[in-house]
Amino acid sequence: MKKTAISRRSLLASVLGLALAGMTWQGVAYADDFKMGLLVPGSVSEEGWNRIGYNALKGVETQLGAKISYVELQQNPASFEKAFRDYASQGYKIILGHGFEFQDAALEVAPDYPDTYFLISSSAIHEGNVIGLNTDTSQPFYLMGVIAAKMGKKAGLVGGMEIPPIQQAFAGFKNGARSVDPNFPISEVYIGNFTDTTATKEAALSMISQGADFVVPNASGATVGGYQAIAESGPNVRSFSIFSDFTQVAPKNILGLYVADYAQGVVEVVRSIRAGNPPKENVIFGLKDPKVISFTFRDDGPVSVTADIRAEVKAISDKIAAGEIKTDGQ
Repeated sequence: MKKTAISRRSLLASVLGLALAGMTWQGVAYADDFKMGLLVPGSVSEEGWNRIGYNALKGVETQLGAKISYVELQQNPASFEKAFRDYASQGYKIILGHGFEFQDAALEVAPDYPDTYFLISSSAIHEGNVIGLNTDTSQPFYLMGVIAAKMGKKAGLVGGMEIPPIQQAFAGFKNGARSVDPNFPISEVYIGNFTDTTATKEAALSMISQGADFVVPNASGATVGGYQAIAESGPNVRSFSIFSDFTQVAPKNILGLYVADYAQGVVEVVRSIRAGNPPKENVIFGLKDPKVISFTFRDDGPVSVTADIRAEVKAISDKIAAGEIKTDGQ
């Protein structure tokens, strides 16, 4: 395989530039062939959202043989744009900005690199070579809402930042719950970031102290704090594990798991782009895509979802997949 020589000085300059931008750069790829980069708003070592983006990148490496690299970023739009430009200028044909917050930076950079595709997670964009990949989380959250209204008295939703993907998920939960009981009480709060585990925990504890017995945290790297609060509050507070498996954190509380195999969805999109068939509209994964979205119940906890509720949820899930139920209220 042909290698491209890079001088020690130029490499150090590049790394220094990234450091000054507040980035953590990982795994620079030097090959001339197919390359894909990833931008994540935090650490891939954390379970949850950032790990999902990393798994998607690794899936492209494993299944398509791409050379890969990723960069961990703080919430700094200037660093987003710089990272996109760095990757595109180095010949990366596909760059995944893993989160809605990367959309504006991609739109700014993309016209300068027409041969690079900028994929944006949790986005509905489709503009030139900027393509949104959106898992419709309102769909599985709708099912959680149905279960909460049937098994609980009050629900609490703890979000990271008030951005469309999280708002969409919570809208699905509220719509699901209120399809069962229009007056089912639901409290909702945002901590304002994706890193403060303590703030997520405190918000969840506050909701529980006010009577919430079904709580779902959705705050990327800070999500685990919500499950810690749930576990500490005893087995009468229920939840669902989202994106990753948090059962070990709250083994007596989690009724089931919503897991998005976003990696495989991204692999298929990248495969199409590499074959010369890029998506002609934004990509939306949903319950109709069982290889991407999995919604399962636990049978090994102290409390489980009853057979009749499971059957009802399955029927609702089928209707959502068929387009008969709109979960986000639109």
